[in-house]
Amino acid sequence: MSSSEDRGDTIHVAECDGYAIISINDVAKRNALTVDSAKRLVEILDDIDSDNSIGALVIRGEGSTFCSGADLNTLGSAMDDPAGEVAYLALSHIYNAFARLGSMSIPTIAAVRGSAVGAGLNLALAADIRIVARNSRLISGFAKIGLQPGGGHFNLIARLSSHEVATALGIFSQEISGERAVELGLAWEAVQDELVEGRAIEFASICASDPEYSRMAVQNLRLTASPSIPWGVALQAERAAQIWSLRRQASRR
Repeated sequence: MSSSEDRGDTIHVAECDGYAIISINDVAKRNALTVDSAKRLVEILDDIDSDNSIGALVIRGEGSTFCSGADLNTLGSAMDDPAGEVAYLALSHIYNAFARLGSMSIPTIAAVRGSAVGAGLNLALAADIRIVARNSRLISGFAKIGLQPGGGHFNLIARLSSHEVATALGIFSQEISGERAVELGLAWEAVQDELVEGRAIEFASICASDPEYSRMAVQNLRLTASPSIPWGVALQAERAAQIWSLRRQASRR
């Protein structure tokens, strides 16, 4: 996999030593997701997933914004005929971007600087872990424009934090900082703005040293980490992966 910067895409990808970095680079639109950029993001995520030499992924935004949500032109077209095929497909492409991120077979880290708004917040929350700037702004944004949230917005917030936090952000339009996001369970760590990407790469580097293990571990995570799965079921579901890791270690002696 090579860098996409030479193609003129607004989604750039770079493969490093065992991990990949995706950058949303449409600074003029504050890194808003268009139909084309969302489709390109899914293509890149598919490529990364199929490359067994990659053990982790960092997703970030260029400039001072992580992602400002769905492109206004896309939303405007959807408002004209929201049930129409064109509008439905357009929004589906936006949703597919963060749904695909959430189903990756490698651990994913969102490096959030500046604002993550609406669909951009969904994108950040779809990652396995978030490293955020202390002064970053996490904003639902839907209620202020009279638009019902999409893309599983309430679910993404509530599964990481609580019903109350989903209500505060999504219905009462409360905005939170990176530091507050950590307090509420929506992010792992808040650091100075200039340290965000470096810290995210530190996490990625841990998994990059053993992509095979990383992929098996995150598959196990996705299978068993849901609170709706009984502990006994999770215990049994983990056995196959644990046996695999024990045999692998034994073969390396």
